[in-house]
Amino acid sequence: METRNLTLLTDLYQLTMMNGYLKENRKEETAVFDVFFRQNGMITYSVACGLEQTVDYILNLRFGKEETDYLKSLGIFDDDFLEYLKNFKFTGDVYAVPEGTVVFPGEPILTVKAPVMQAQLVETAILNNINFQTLIATKAAKIRYAAKNDIVMEFGLRRAQAPDAGIYGARAAVIGGCNSTSNVLAGKMFDIPVAGTHAHSWVMNFKDEYTAFKAYADVYPENALLLVDTYDTLKQGVPNAIRVFNELKERGYKPTGIRLDSGDLAYLSKKAREMLDDAGFSDTIICASGDLDEYSINSLKNQGAAINSWGVGTKLITSADMPALGGVYKLAAVMENDGALIPKIKISENVEKITNPGFKNIYRVYDKTTGKAEADFIFLRDEKPYDESKPLVLTHPTERWKKITFENYELRALQVDVIKDGKLVYDLPKLKDIKAYADKELDSFWDEYKRLDKPHVYKVDLSDKLYELKSEMLDEIRGRGVEI
Repeated sequence: METRNLTLLTDLYQLTMMNGYLKENRKEETAVFDVFFRQNGMITYSVACGLEQTVDYILNLRFGKEETDYLKSLGIFDDDFLEYLKNFKFTGDVYAVPEGTVVFPGEPILTVKAPVMQAQLVETAILNNINFQTLIATKAAKIRYAAKNDIVMEFGLRRAQAPDAGIYGARAAVIGGCNSTSNVLAGKMFDIPVAGTHAHSWVMNFKDEYTAFKAYADVYPENALLLVDTYDTLKQGVPNAIRVFNELKERGYKPTGIRLDSGDLAYLSKKAREMLDDAGFSDTIICASGDLDEYSINSLKNQGAAINSWGVGTKLITSADMPALGGVYKLAAVMENDGALIPKIKISENVEKITNPGFKNIYRVYDKTTGKAEADFIFLRDEKPYDESKPLVLTHPTERWKKITFENYELRALQVDVIKDGKLVYDLPKLKDIKAYADKELDSFWDEYKRLDKPHVYKVDLSDKLYELKSEMLDEIRGRGVEI
């Protein structure tokens, strides 16, 4: 693909603020920003995704002549600012949870610590990458949970909102749990297995269904997955498929199976399974497609549908029931000339919109006996390390009378160093390794947290030191007469 300079993939106000910081002589001031998403009623957990594209964007920031000429043409930036941009380079730090990490509302998925002008510029592109890919990876994880051990194929390219959404949505879907994609370009770019069969148009372009099936099986005898619902699924489609399967068997090939794309999938799959079994093809696949999502798959499973492969498109690639994650990028601290970090907090009448101040990380608490994740807590990076030989007491972030004690536990800090002083210090894993890590992450959570209907709320607390800092800052703001 043609390399694009994405430096201007930002909102105009990032540039106007940068210009303002330059005029205020604050370009060297260091700022800390957190990326996180809020509880919105539908989000219980998410699968973090999009870090690799974020890193690529940050490391390749550059304002060439084409970019500065365009900005000059807007008539709102002076020559000093445009001259500054000619030598622009990101020199800050980025910390993030690895892609595939399960994360929860309020947790800092990614943190930028950089000169304020640099930190301001990267906001929009970071949110663009992480919001979308995390949304699709999460949707895929829910679909995978509903499908259990069945094959799940991502079929969303034709319904995605433009090429980039189709490409990076496929990447995210595989990280979240899909086994393959129909998107050939995504397969090439990310080394993703590609999968697909034929369309209804193939069947319609032959004199009859049997001839169409036979022709396809002749071309692909080792991958004969036949779409059987063009005319009449049970009276024509499945019998014609069985006829072709018998011919393949006589030639020494093992038929793959059939695909259903319409009708009552539960009923049709069970009847088709009986017909295939009676004909001696009990090991063939029955694949289903057609506006599926985790809820329809779960319902079909509960109805005893004889389906073991799922092609999921529109409702996955668009995350149809929740088309935006709503991740935000909020200032958490600034650094004074002496190097001291000064925490910052955003207040709101809505409690969930009050931010957590300071330079932070996340600990995940695991039960040593089961290996399962039990709780998370957000802590300040300058806190002393926790002694895992002593009981750990966590307190609810707002309802402080609620406490939980862990005895036989271990801790894992979730954020890792990604970029230091403008240089990559993190080995970006291959997609297959991210997928394996995401599978392991999801398996470490009890089903109660992943169920589709009214999942149990996972505990995300604040360390005592962070809670005290937040409380002190809110009290100080109230002391100035500001109502919260």
